[in-house]
Amino acid sequence: MQSEEKLAEYRRMTPAERLRLTFDLIEEGWPYLNIGTEEQVRRKHQRIREENDLFNRRVLDCLARTKKDVAT
Repeated sequence: MQSEEKLAEYRRMTPAERLRLTFDLIEEGWPYLNIGTEEQVRRKHQRIREENDLFNRRVLDCLARTKKDVAT
């Protein structure tokens, strides 16, 4: 959990500043995706795919519920 001060700092950021922070964190972590044994790298990439699949499934489920609610 972030400190209250850090949370307040994030809340004061503009959307562009938060997006820049996100891009910076992605760029910083990118090289580490392919470090490790072949098995470790495979597991990292598999985990990312699983998380993306879960996110996509949740978005599609929400859209389907919204569409159903609008139709009724």
